[in-house]
Amino acid sequence: MKKRTSQSDESSADPKSESGGFDSMGLSEVMLAALQKAEYSQPTAIQAALIPLALNKLDVLGQAQTGTGKTAAFAIPILEQLSSSSSKSTPEALCLVPTRELAVQVRDEIARLSDGQSAKTLAVYGGKPIRQQIEKIQRGVKFLVGTPGRVLDLLGRRVLRLDQLRFVVLDEADRMLDIGFRPDIERILKQCPKERQTLLLSATVPPSIERLSQRYMNDPENVDVSPDSLTVETIDQYYFTVEPTRKSDLLVKLLEREQPKQTIVFCRTKRGTDRLWHRLSKKFKSVQCIHGDMAQGARDRVMRSFRDGQVWLLVATDVVGRGIDVTGISHIINFDIPHFSDDYVHRVGRTGRMGKEGTAFTFVTPEEGSQLTRIEQRINRLLKRDELQGFEAEFTESKRGVDEPEPPPPPAAAMKRPKRRHRRAL
Repeated sequence: MKKRTSQSDESSADPKSESGGFDSMGLSEVMLAALQKAEYSQPTAIQAALIPLALNKLDVLGQAQTGTGKTAAFAIPILEQLSSSSSKSTPEALCLVPTRELAVQVRDEIARLSDGQSAKTLAVYGGKPIRQQIEKIQRGVKFLVGTPGRVLDLLGRRVLRLDQLRFVVLDEADRMLDIGFRPDIERILKQCPKERQTLLLSATVPPSIERLSQRYMNDPENVDVSPDSLTVETIDQYYFTVEPTRKSDLLVKLLEREQPKQTIVFCRTKRGTDRLWHRLSKKFKSVQCIHGDMAQGARDRVMRSFRDGQVWLLVATDVVGRGIDVTGISHIINFDIPHFSDDYVHRVGRTGRMGKEGTAFTFVTPEEGSQLTRIEQRINRLLKRDELQGFEAEFTESKRGVDEPEPPPPPAAAMKRPKRRHRRAL
């Protein structure tokens, strides 16, 4: 596998620099007009690296964080190479994604970029009536975006044919493997023509992704534009130590202090998400929640309102922890610390999109010190300690790797219970 590595900062890309802008990539006038209409002024690092390779019909394994323009990176070269005829009823391009929300988002982005072309795009996923999706496929689709389960269902019903496929995209591939889609992905890929172009996009490239690429890709180019740090420098990251029973009160005070533009509050469970949403709805306006037990139509409405800015506070489980691109999110709050360090990375990645600044807060109970330490080790970065008056907590840290001055202890009068000392485990 040939590897090309770039650590360049997407926000500093210049269309007139040596790497060039979209107008130096040999794109059609129709595509350049669509890019201008969609307000794409200059390529991000993943776009600048991947688009020329894909236009040269090479298989590419692209590694980049979410929020860096990966959808356009694969959509632009594929749209440029789709046939101009509108007679074909079977898809020429297939993009597999891990979640329903991401399927809708990718479809909408492709629709924007295909302005002026006859490239019909359709998203297929569970939770929606399959009959409607079958009817649209039968009317003709060029670019199909779908979750692996629904694509397999359509193949099993013999209403979807893949024999005319020329392009296959695996988007958020590491996430699809994490949630158990590997058997479904392999069953789909085995039904795709061998003579095809395959693009694989992933935030990380663990051994499982390497094996997948070796088996189903043709001598792929490896493009790595991920930063050395797993969380971008434009995100300020803090933690609070708080007793479990006081987390809701702390959240209300924090929101009042920060006055965020748009926020996602992550909870660990669906029931906890509902409870917190009910409580916050009594304190603030324009609050919504989203989790896996909600009907798909309700989830779609919530996400649409959130993208349009009608909802400023979204309480959610990890169903929106990955792949949801809303550029206006200024704050992420981990009401419940995630079990896995990678989930922290992807939650926090919802802010600081496309080089913008963002802020993340994580609530840590005295018993969760070891989980915080694991997160810091994973991202190779120390979270800063924050406090709000009336919520001070004593939280002794041991061997964090740097010499940091300990904040002064809170006055005894501010403590509502006897002092307790907790050591953060390594």
